[in-house]
Amino acid sequence: MARVTTEIENHVAHVTLVRGDKMNAVDPEMAEAIVTAGEALVGNTDIRAVVLSGQGRSFCAGLDVASFAAFAQTDPVERIMPRSHGDANLMQQVAMVWRDVPVPVIAALHGVAYGAGLQLALGADIRIAHPDTKLAIMEAKWGLVPDMGGMVLLPRLVRSDVIRRMTYTAEPVSARQGADWGLVTELSDTPLDAAQQMARGIAGRSPSGTRAAKRLIGIAESGADAAQVLYEESREQADLIGKPDQMEIISANMEGRAPDFD
Repeated sequence: MARVTTEIENHVAHVTLVRGDKMNAVDPEMAEAIVTAGEALVGNTDIRAVVLSGQGRSFCAGLDVASFAAFAQTDPVERIMPRSHGDANLMQQVAMVWRDVPVPVIAALHGVAYGAGLQLALGADIRIAHPDTKLAIMEAKWGLVPDMGGMVLLPRLVRSDVIRRMTYTAEPVSARQGADWGLVTELSDTPLDAAQQMARGIAGRSPSGTRAAKRLIGIAESGADAAQVLYEESREQADLIGKPDQMEIISANMEGRAPDFD
């Protein structure tokens, strides 16, 4: 049974978790499907933005409880330690693959984003949430630590004390609180509509410029020293100036029309 669908329309990829009857809880099949969907977009030169959302009552309720029970019967070292996806294992790649997608990824959150669901959302560039959405690092409830890329992604977004509070307590917080802390980019009563509108706007920008911007932000966030970041700023800009996408934007601005990159 399908766990994830991808539809591409007007250069926007709409990736939807479709296990709505289980609040999109992540079982092994869901994890594989999410990673497969993300990896399929990495080399797609047609897309300009991605909207990541969940079907039904919630974005994602976290790890599937039945799967969690099954995992307890296997060797954790053999299951978790192999690096099956570059630096990551499968479950970590659920979140990290979206950083590999070369265009902006916008997550639309509603209901709950717990545990695996929150870490999946953290892999997106931008998170738009309904004000009533609940967010939680849920692993402490099960005597575990977040292990799906959260400790790579969280320190880039929020203060150490916020990470510690959420990790130690496993207590859900509202999206409003999450916005104050930096977990949520913005609030909307219609987060999916807002995410789709933002994606359409990004899709109307220079495709090469947007991809360059995501690469550059990734370098700036990687801990590179100032000299390297300054160099990469210059290199990316030199590769954009005077090229077809930039010249089309100049023409469109001069003529008072929308740019056409097709």
